[in-house]
Amino acid sequence: MKSGILKIDKPSGPTSHDVVERVRRLTSIKRVGHAGTLDPFATGLLLIGIGKGTRLLEYLTDCKKTYDAVAKLGTITDTFDRDGELVEENQCTADEVEVESALKSFVGYYDQVPPMYSSKKYNGVRLYKLAREGKIVNMPPKRVKIYSLEVVEINLPYVHFIADVSKGTYIRALCRDLGMKLGCGAIAYELRRTRIGQFEVNDSIDAYSVERVDDKDIMSLEKITESFFPTVVVNEQGVKNMLNGQPLKVEDLKEFDEFSKGEMLRVINSKGKLISLSIGERKSDFILTLRKLKKNEVILRPKKVFN
Repeated sequence: MKSGILKIDKPSGPTSHDVVERVRRLTSIKRVGHAGTLDPFATGLLLIGIGKGTRLLEYLTDCKKTYDAVAKLGTITDTFDRDGELVEENQCTADEVEVESALKSFVGYYDQVPPMYSSKKYNGVRLYKLAREGKIVNMPPKRVKIYSLEVVEINLPYVHFIADVSKGTYIRALCRDLGMKLGCGAIAYELRRTRIGQFEVNDSIDAYSVERVDDKDIMSLEKITESFFPTVVVNEQGVKNMLNGQPLKVEDLKEFDEFSKGEMLRVINSKGKLISLSIGERKSDFILTLRKLKKNEVILRPKKVFN
């Protein structure tokens, strides 16, 4: 089975780790991981790395994400979602205009405190494990960005909205903060992730309704990386040098996109096979100058080699 990225539409119930274990059984491959945890009650897109695809997960985790969510006002649970233990119930006195205004006030950067029941680590231990032990940690707020918030429907106490958010943003925490701003509390009642970067939940696989995964379901390393990084095509000697962990020089390059010094690049051979992810040591504009001067200097250094 080939390496790459598998798009899974996670159902409500399983943890993200459960889905990883399910994919391991479906593919008979041990080297499997995911990009971006989804809460057990949440559904939607989970990107699963298979084989060498796990080496790309860190770049997918950084992508902007889109969530289709429903907040329930007036309810507070210990996990800030519907699966948690009820802590408090209040009457929400805000009207629809006030609710929409409060929600949209979060657009832009804001400092968000991660929920205690989350996969974020404190001193190397997952917060949810500490919470289950009754150990409460006062986590510092983290600067996150809400790119946009679209109110779909308000049918109090429920608020249906779609949010585009940065890496590390918790929708449960956003609902909590909305409830605090309105003075009544709130939880995430429904949550579905519909997009990660350019990848949409459409055409994803339900890992719990299939008995096997086919190669055609897995997005290749080449397809994943082509939209993330500028491309450098190298000759046969360049391939050999790169596979040996050596930096590439001017004479190793056949073609290249425009790139900057310090930028991550995808290096492929003449047949389009991914060879490495490498860091540019020079601007691409300078390569032509070096060729005119007949100087065979280092252009890029490998960071991850795919042999």
